[in-house]
Amino acid sequence: MVTNAYYDAGETQDPATREAALFARLRLLLEGVQSGAPALRQQLEGNAIDTLVDRAALQRVPVIRKGELLALQARNPPFAGLSPVKLGALKRLLVSPGPIFDPEGRGDDWWGAARALFASGMRKEDIVHNAFSYHLTPGGHMMESGAHALGCAVIPAGVGNTEQQVEAIAVLKPTGYIGTPDFLKILVDRMATAGATISFRHALVSGAAFPASLQQEIERAGIDAYQAYATAELGVAAYETEARSGLVVNEGLIVEIVRPGTGEAVADGEVGEVVVTRLNAEYPLLRFGTGDLSRVLSGLSACGRTNMRLAGWMGRADQRTKVKGMFVDPAQIAAIGRQFPSLGRLRLVVSRDGEQDAMLLKAEAVASDDGLRAELAMALQAATKMRGGVEVVDPGSLPNDGKVIADERPVE
Repeated sequence: MVTNAYYDAGETQDPATREAALFARLRLLLEGVQSGAPALRQQLEGNAIDTLVDRAALQRVPVIRKGELLALQARNPPFAGLSPVKLGALKRLLVSPGPIFDPEGRGDDWWGAARALFASGMRKEDIVHNAFSYHLTPGGHMMESGAHALGCAVIPAGVGNTEQQVEAIAVLKPTGYIGTPDFLKILVDRMATAGATISFRHALVSGAAFPASLQQEIERAGIDAYQAYATAELGVAAYETEARSGLVVNEGLIVEIVRPGTGEAVADGEVGEVVVTRLNAEYPLLRFGTGDLSRVLSGLSACGRTNMRLAGWMGRADQRTKVKGMFVDPAQIAAIGRQFPSLGRLRLVVSRDGEQDAMLLKAEAVASDDGLRAELAMALQAATKMRGGVEVVDPGSLPNDGKVIADERPVE
């Protein structure tokens, strides 16, 4: 259990004061960046910046959804006209599966991860093991920047090379872990099998489901683990605290819950799509629809933080699905279909195998053989950068409902 302390005074400010300050910052930001961001100007058409004084006014601005970024970036590469900054002035140019291109600016803790790491118990001069990917995608850099802002030393482990990671942990003895909960379990199990001491005491996990059964296993290993909700575009949007009651929205963000497919806010407590406005001059996202479902929890957190609380991830408003910390897009499955024109419908089923995410590609075909299944498995791995199973089914046996990705993981 972390101590009841705060990263800064902003976490406990009066909610009305925070709200007024957010909208004042929003207007100032938009005045400064709209000239260099054509997509932002188009999004603002018909809405004078000085009228954006509250959430009701903000709702008049259309939502730009994550599922639209592929097409928007294809028309205006690489960032769809949403960033006013020259490419060479950025710190990193990143690529998420899709592909979707993500910028990283040069400011300290640019992704807002330090606050979540602090809430999970990590402190200055702690050694933390960062098991998010550093290859093209933002995850590893996002969390490392937050750890550095806290003054932590970072082991840039990334993904894979499990035995080498276990060896490094045994020698360097990090007290903090950052990564997916699935991989934390793998590391804990490997170290227990090897008879090595588990040095982790704190963990911040994200990118995959963290069901109660897995939480209990991690707790039995002596690790105090907390969850964060983060995306490649927004950084850390919300984080768990010692109150263990929902996820507190990060400072510097305006978070709305809207009816899926619309920009209309739902009543507090009603499930809808998470829409976020990020007050960042290098990537000023205005009403960005994440495609994730959640709801607002009533009241303030018992930890003393006064920002809005979300119930956590409650499913997807669209079919783009996060598996093992990486997004899989229906367009990737459609690309596999184009490689095998003799196939009928394809459906990627995402489930849980033990305590890990699992993928099964179902494909309609007149005839099945080991060669076809092997080729499809290779195509799936090439498209998603993850392994999955393949099942060939009879033509016409998959539902005619337009669903390409079926997420069958339980929502807890």
